[in-house]
Amino acid sequence: MVKIVIVHDRIRYEEKALQKAGFDLGADVSLVDIKNSFIDITEGDVNPEVLKADVILQRCVGHYRALYLTAILESMGIPVINSFQTTLICGDKLLTTLTLRRAGIPTPRTCIAFTRDGALKALSKVGYPAVFKPVIGSWGRLVSLVKDEETAKVVIEHREHLYPLYQIYYIQEYVNKPGRDIRCFVVGDEVIAAIYRYAAPGEWRSNTALGGRAVKMDITEELKELSLKAARAVGAHIVGVDCLEGKNGLLVHELNSVTEFRNAAPATGVDIAKRIVEYAISLVKR
Repeated sequence: MVKIVIVHDRIRYEEKALQKAGFDLGADVSLVDIKNSFIDITEGDVNPEVLKADVILQRCVGHYRALYLTAILESMGIPVINSFQTTLICGDKLLTTLTLRRAGIPTPRTCIAFTRDGALKALSKVGYPAVFKPVIGSWGRLVSLVKDEETAKVVIEHREHLYPLYQIYYIQEYVNKPGRDIRCFVVGDEVIAAIYRYAAPGEWRSNTALGGRAVKMDITEELKELSLKAARAVGAHIVGVDCLEGKNGLLVHELNSVTEFRNAAPATGVDIAKRIVEYAISLVKR
């Protein structure tokens, strides 16, 4: 029997669905909460349940928690989905953009600045409106739509008093999307589902965490090709690929290595949890 361990720091719909899918498929699936545990890395002392794993599904919400835990587990020879390198790139928007551009994948125009003056100069090149994003972050938090220079100065002033990471100014062109963006789910070498995420009334961001609505999308050849190319560029086993509909075609703007699917599964009718667990089992049996 294949032993799968799901490491997490919060129990959500996804973790429960993955565990149920594993049981239904005849796998031994354990949920291990790592919030209040510790690991003696000099002795290689870790939760015994984790050491029994044939494969780990990394499901921590916290980026750095997921990143460093994955590094530790991989150092012990335990395979983790997704890998440290994939988690590192997908969790950092700057690294994601660099990787996508290197692979020839279209992205929104993006500028990076390191000071207030540099950010204002970048904005004058990108043009208004523009989007400020933190290089690390999810669920649309601290993402700002900047419509003019005065607004930009306010956003920058606020960030100057935050943790230094927020003073890496990741500035992206505003893509005039039709009130929605796209999330595509890649598992292994397959694109298994895709949704439009429609923004909630009065909200320009489409994140479902901010009230966005998931609607099934037919998977086009363009979306399939672009999503698989993006997943391969970051070495992902399982990834959510976020796209915008640009004037000249789709643009990939973010990748999610610990992707959520609470809203996508019922919208698409695809048992995403089952597909993920089937893939994890197939890796063990190769």
